[in-house]
Amino acid sequence: MAALTSLQAPDIRHAKRLVVKIGSALLVDRATGLKQGWLSALALDVADAKRRGADVVLVSSGSIALGRKVLNLGDGALTLEQSQAAAAVGQIRLARAYEEVLAPHGITTGQVLVTLEDTEDRRRYLNSRATMETLLGLGVVPIVNENDTVATDEIRFGDNDRLAAQIAVTCGADQLILLSDVDGFYSANPKEDPSAVRFDLVEKITAQIEAMAGDPISGMSKGGMKTKLLAAKTAVAGGCAMAIMEGSVLRPLTALAEGANRTWFVAHSDPQQARKRWINAMKPRGELRLDAGAVTALRAGKSLLPAGVTSIAGTFGRGDPVAILDPAGLVLGKGLVRYTAAEAKAIAGHRSGEIERILGYQGRAALVHRDDMVL
Repeated sequence: MAALTSLQAPDIRHAKRLVVKIGSALLVDRATGLKQGWLSALALDVADAKRRGADVVLVSSGSIALGRKVLNLGDGALTLEQSQAAAAVGQIRLARAYEEVLAPHGITTGQVLVTLEDTEDRRRYLNSRATMETLLGLGVVPIVNENDTVATDEIRFGDNDRLAAQIAVTCGADQLILLSDVDGFYSANPKEDPSAVRFDLVEKITAQIEAMAGDPISGMSKGGMKTKLLAAKTAVAGGCAMAIMEGSVLRPLTALAEGANRTWFVAHSDPQQARKRWINAMKPRGELRLDAGAVTALRAGKSLLPAGVTSIAGTFGRGDPVAILDPAGLVLGKGLVRYTAAEAKAIAGHRSGEIERILGYQGRAALVHRDDMVL
């Protein structure tokens, strides 16, 4: 009904890389288990998005809800050990369910389990990003969930709203859709306040907007509106627009495209611009000096290979920011390096095919990938 901006809402049909978060309450019925009909309908939406040329990532809750039913753990609160056991049993079933509904559309699925540590540690972050890029490049639809079988409170996201936002930023998505049990962001909890107003579009998450967030509505969902706002902050800062919509309707992504109730949080840059700003704001931990040929290659949009590096300074680890210098020592830009300082010194000036012989393992071909670099 209301809007906090005059900007035009994003169109899901124009998404280039789409992340969709599916809540437990949409996927699992407490009494009957997996909602097979709903999941099969969602698969039609995913297939349509793929046919339009979009990459698709699904961040799915449901492993604990599925596992606890199989293990007859009841409806009460679970201990940490029970939750982890339920996740171990349920995750297999969850992954298989997605595989079975997407395979008839010629879509290959892959399972990706992560913890908060995987996105906060730059080394793990780069590994996760590289894996996701490879999967998407091969046409795979990754099914992402928190690794509940090993995660404890200190390394947990705790809800898949924020996990989905972090995954969207990690893989450079331009749209994130939270399929939820509410049809958007309201000025108050609509279940408690009949005068609550839904916003169609939110341009900026202000203190006023944050004050409107309420508590979880569904007994099966961990994330309330506060966590969705945190997710929106992460997403839009990474150049990714985010929508909240009620997802229980069959083919929810089609419904969104056709004008279903929702709230869009607007991003003011694209994912690539946002990532470049993030890298550029980091303080370098070291320096890589290049030869003239490498400078030419970088300016042509290539990654930095070890062969083009003439000297290395500083102490840095994998994933740390480094300054990239031309032969005269002038700064060309910054990047996130894929090797430690010691490893980089060992392979500097060598061809990528020699890395395994020098380091004793098959590393990545690029010292700094072009996606992790700003000039």
